[in-house]
Amino acid sequence: MSMHTGICAGPVPRPVVATLQRYSRAAGLDTVRWVGSSNESCTSPSPAAVAAMAKAAAGANRYPGIAGDKLVAAIASGLGLDPGRVVVGGGSLALLGQVLDAYAPAGSTVVHAWRSYEAYPILIALAGAESLPVPLDGSHRHDLDAMGKAVTDETRMVLLCNPNNPTGTVMDAGELAAFLDNIPRHVLVVLDEAYREFAEAEIDSRHLLDSHPNLVILRTFSKAYGLAGARAGYLLASAGIAANIRAVAPPFGLSSLAEAGAAAAWSDSAHLAATVSGVVAERAYLHEGLLARGLPVPPSGGNFVWIPAGPRSLELEAGCVARGVSVRAFPGSGVRVTISVREASDAVLAALDSLDPTLPGIPASHSAASSAGTHHSTGGAS
Repeated sequence: MSMHTGICAGPVPRPVVATLQRYSRAAGLDTVRWVGSSNESCTSPSPAAVAAMAKAAAGANRYPGIAGDKLVAAIASGLGLDPGRVVVGGGSLALLGQVLDAYAPAGSTVVHAWRSYEAYPILIALAGAESLPVPLDGSHRHDLDAMGKAVTDETRMVLLCNPNNPTGTVMDAGELAAFLDNIPRHVLVVLDEAYREFAEAEIDSRHLLDSHPNLVILRTFSKAYGLAGARAGYLLASAGIAANIRAVAPPFGLSSLAEAGAAAAWSDSAHLAATVSGVVAERAYLHEGLLARGLPVPPSGGNFVWIPAGPRSLELEAGCVARGVSVRAFPGSGVRVTISVREASDAVLAALDSLDPTLPGIPASHSAASSAGTHHSTGGAS
């Protein structure tokens, strides 16, 4: 008997699909001269990494290793850790998905700050868990006290983003240690350090792993190492947690090209240092220009700055695009600007100077900066 007895509307997705927030896309990407919306590096990868990927491409007819053992060995040796405590994958976001698959069962809750990385609630929902966002404090920082109080018997994981994306604010080692001391040991704490290399103060939380076996540290090659298009990341954890995360990993999750490029980039410390120093210097320039315009911009430890433009966020984004630079607007909250070249920074400042200061959201004093001499030519923004 035929099973086609009626009109079918087609395959039906899981109910969660309809509830998922969509990852935002910046405006003007096809028209701008400078891309400042995705927190990519404005510097090309290490030449050694490019050469390694080109060489690996010749063998792309073969599958990569199951667990990225060569990259694991390089990272473990560089950090002085047993290789069993290092897991690599196709970017830190893919690794976070594996962590959630392994440790956030359906019906459990996952506590995270908000606003923070916009992919968190998407991945949490896909894992079948419930997202519990905790508002940032008045300084755009994680409210660790409130996050600790949000942990319940149903909580299986807490996500911390340090430096925080998109606000750039940083938690120091003392704050993190005190927070971890007060979290139940059955709750996994995931510390996302995607932007750690750009922080003014050294962020190195490895020492917390030994005293807090419920800690996982996520890191990436997408930002400071300039390999966003290659997709490579790593995590550090206890051997037992690392083994469980590997168990849920898809086979061949790290391509041979990405592994070769990441391993070469890891070894090129001079290129990394030059990239970071350039970003930090330009970040200071843009930050100072924003402060001179009366904007309450928090200090940033990332390769970006956060402009709390509130209801003017979309207007500011449009002004930046009109001057040739894309930025990431979060409507009602603010605008995140990825650090690029001086001309792009000046284009953002020019966009701010063009806003009507009589409207709410941007301090009226912002327009005074032009006459104070803090703004320079936009360098021919399109």
